[in-house]
Amino acid sequence: MDVSWTLWVLTILGLSALIAVDFFIGRKPHDVTTKEAGIWTVVWIALAVLFGLGLLLFGESQASGEFFAGFITEKSLSVDNLFVFVLIMAKFSVPSHLQQRVLLIGVLIALVLRAVFIAAGAAVIANFSWVFYIFGAFLIYTAWKLIQEARADEEEEFEENRLLKTIERRFGVADRYHGTKLFIRNNGKRVLTPLMVVMLAIGTTDVLFALDSIPAIFGLTQDPYIVFTANAFALMGLRQLYFLIGGLLKKLVHLSYGLSVILGFIGVKLVLHALHESGVHVPEISIPVSLGVICGVLVITTITSLMANKKQARAESVEDADETAGKGADVDA
Repeated sequence: MDVSWTLWVLTILGLSALIAVDFFIGRKPHDVTTKEAGIWTVVWIALAVLFGLGLLLFGESQASGEFFAGFITEKSLSVDNLFVFVLIMAKFSVPSHLQQRVLLIGVLIALVLRAVFIAAGAAVIANFSWVFYIFGAFLIYTAWKLIQEARADEEEEFEENRLLKTIERRFGVADRYHGTKLFIRNNGKRVLTPLMVVMLAIGTTDVLFALDSIPAIFGLTQDPYIVFTANAFALMGLRQLYFLIGGLLKKLVHLSYGLSVILGFIGVKLVLHALHESGVHVPEISIPVSLGVICGVLVITTITSLMANKKQARAESVEDADETAGKGADVDA
């Protein structure tokens, strides 16, 4: 897709306006209701759909398909990121009315950092086609690692990364939250508040997620414009999605398996593309096929997760009934 500097500027201005609207919505600390989160989640997804349809309307059918494939993939990977966001909130005991502010700034930091990653990735791909082999192998490895982690079924805990620990040591951290303040004066020294630390934790942790999500979307399209907009729309609305499905995350028990299949599939697609670029005659996977596989895997994953939860609920119900009956027998005896 041939994108002029004018279109880039207009797109960035448009996205900045949407971010400003999101900031205006969340400017006042408050507990986000399910209704509010649901309405805005639908709004953000609708905006992404309109953008994709706009590409189609202007004759960019391939770009439209690539955008939707990239957006769905990035959105599903972002849902997995929410698991870690929950752990971070619990780790720092963030008050419920401040959580929406944390996510807003944290996601903004993540968007800026991802833009840097995308620019770097596009530059590398443009000059070194063999990097597709590395991206493909990395995604296949990540898919295998996701399956191993899902099978381990261990309780996760958030551990602060080295950058975050360094910042805390350098500036110091206050012992409690001070509303929405990010810095305070403590004995004449300017120190961070826990709120600032949590925002940095959300933003910098997302960089780790970008290590698999950026190669994944480059496996679907090599167009930097599509890569950037798909990531931007996937990240925007993540704050509302957090409050909408936060309580349901634990019920998506097969999500990791679904994501591993998607990442593995895109990894194979990248390797095939790299072989094709090297002159080897191998079949390439089209965008319609990729979109179908991604959507199909997510639908199957959701259905099997719901079935597994119902089965577990029935088993627990029977176990509780047996336990109650056993206690009744002991009383009679």
